[in-house]
Amino acid sequence: MTFKELYLIGPILEALETEGYTSPTPIQIQAIPAILQNRDLLGCAQTGTGKTAAFALPILQLLHQQPAPEPKTIRALILTPTRELASQVGDSIAAYGRYTGLRHVVVYGGVPYSIQTDLLQAGVDILVATPGRLLDLLDQGFIHLQHLQLLVLDEADRMLDMGFLQDIRRLLKEIPAQRQTLFFSATMPPEIVKLSKSLLADPVRVEVTPVSSAAGSIRQEVYYVKKANKMNLLLHMLQADTIRRALIFTRTKEAADQVAKELVAAGIPAQALHADKSQKARESALDGFKNSHTRVLVATDVAARGIDVEELSHVINYELPFEPETYVHRIGRTGRAGAAGIAISFCGASETPLLIAIQQLTGKAIPVVDRHPYPLTAQDFMEATTASAGNNRKSSSGRGGKGKRGGRGKR
Repeated sequence: MTFKELYLIGPILEALETEGYTSPTPIQIQAIPAILQNRDLLGCAQTGTGKTAAFALPILQLLHQQPAPEPKTIRALILTPTRELASQVGDSIAAYGRYTGLRHVVVYGGVPYSIQTDLLQAGVDILVATPGRLLDLLDQGFIHLQHLQLLVLDEADRMLDMGFLQDIRRLLKEIPAQRQTLFFSATMPPEIVKLSKSLLADPVRVEVTPVSSAAGSIRQEVYYVKKANKMNLLLHMLQADTIRRALIFTRTKEAADQVAKELVAAGIPAQALHADKSQKARESALDGFKNSHTRVLVATDVAARGIDVEELSHVINYELPFEPETYVHRIGRTGRAGAAGIAISFCGASETPLLIAIQQLTGKAIPVVDRHPYPLTAQDFMEATTASAGNNRKSSSGRGGKGKRGGRGKR
């Protein structure tokens, strides 16, 4: 199938040709016709499936074909959880809509208000925003949403993880009830399903590339290694020229900073990316990584949403995630668009249950690489098992007692 067969208009087809796009992805094939028919849509799709174009292309077409009720009014709002994703969506809209004459603005925190308010006052058709800055500008009177026709919630599961539910509920009070709503989420836990039902009216459901699967072009490996030896193993790997560029994941901001610091001390160009970094620092880290000036980017899961880097050869899980679905999202940063990629996971003895959960979700055993300088020993596994059992006994003894811990259940 071609984009022309999806009944996209000339200015958009011309932009897609300029971008070198030839064939639509499965989610685009399913979503674009439904959105062009003004249907609400519930999309379940992970990163790398072409999700942004699936909603951006039909939105651009609908707005281009419908004159604005009033000039310089916001007619489409795309809500994203992170600055990086908002910026990426904005870049996509600029590329796809270059011949439509439509204006878009991206607003998020960490940027002086005056820069964004000047752009808003000049007029905008499509607004891309993170919830916090959107509500700030709404309160200050720089944003008006009474003419909104289209609402997109992108990465809805991550927005709930980041605590934006109240912001979303407040926003809904500010926008017209009669609107078209597009709801995208990589996972569909009960709270996401409940939220989608409150937002959507008779939606078309689109689901591609289930979250339990990873691209077949990604080679997955796991290295059992003691926690104290993870940095030694990482340095050993990075000494080889086979890893041209690597995105490394940690669970916490503190761990990301520490890993990046130790890599730099070892002479390896690296930067950390997480929510505590200033916007300027985050953009600098991303630009350096995309331009190959920085060989290694160490990121947390929230900050990494929206990272789209071509020819990313390796993703390394320095720490396994607590949620197995997150593993699939992480490794999906490599092997994009059919390209080959390698996903490496470091697994300490105490992280074995996390690895098992990942393998149960994906339905595949991840090959173990045991020929490396820092393998785990049977003693390491035994000590981890003993420590875990001891922690469980302490936790059990603390429940129901008369002290402070015992009273927690009444709160």
